[in-house]
Amino acid sequence: MSEFQRQANALTQTVEAELEARRLVFPVSMEVTLRIKRLADDPDVGLDQIVAVIQAEPVLAAKTIRMANTVALNPYGALVDSVGVAVRRIGLGPLRSLAFAVASEQIAGDHRSPNMRTLALGLWLRSVDVASWCFALARKTRAANPDTALMAGMMSYIGQLFLVARASDYPAMEQNIDQFAQLVDGLHRRVGRAVLEVFEIPETLVDSLEEEAYSGTWPPGKLLHIVQIASLVSECPNPLDGLLGLHPLRGIDAASAFGIDPEDLKPLLHDSQDERHQILDAVRG
Repeated sequence: MSEFQRQANALTQTVEAELEARRLVFPVSMEVTLRIKRLADDPDVGLDQIVAVIQAEPVLAAKTIRMANTVALNPYGALVDSVGVAVRRIGLGPLRSLAFAVASEQIAGDHRSPNMRTLALGLWLRSVDVASWCFALARKTRAANPDTALMAGMMSYIGQLFLVARASDYPAMEQNIDQFAQLVDGLHRRVGRAVLEVFEIPETLVDSLEEEAYSGTWPPGKLLHIVQIASLVSECPNPLDGLLGLHPLRGIDAASAFGIDPEDLKPLLHDSQDERHQILDAVRG
């Protein structure tokens, strides 16, 4: 048995045992995100307690202020320069999504291997881009709550990101990135659903993340449609696709292949670009 296979078996068995016990072991960065989400969901927790946790995470604090100063969330242009005001400005919904985005970015930076770091960064960029499209498209179409759509986009690749984070304990994964991609492809759907359960994501949001081809419904009428369109038009490819030999269409071409009239989609994408870039810059910056 090769060293890769031995470590792949160990990783798979560990994750399978955690799935069976319904107790996933999260990276430290995700534990902070989970803590913020639970605080935000608790009606007995005051906003000041949430602000204190965010202030202890410099990157998250900076990006919270940055997001609060986007035109999409601050249309009157009043400068926001404190975490407390920023949290009140953007609300708890976008804050949950932003915390997850920061955690995912930290996962990408934790890997020593250039191959694995590139994979993790690509997944993070894909997640952020899809999430920004979800937010903007939901705002324009009113097919879903924009805050919920933002969270759905950020969670779209959670299973893959989780497995990439766990791979840091198994160096042979980093040395055999193509084979690791196949392992992720076989596990990530179950892992993703389990992570969503741990984060206590509502079932309606979980349903929007099911992997199925867009039906061509127009105009988009629900969260599932928004997530599917965002995934189709995102400019950032999923790096796992290339490793698996997959080359899915993206953009207008992809939408056309799924039965969407380009002449319907083009004006919607054009009108959504400004808000999409604001959210994208706030999360990436």
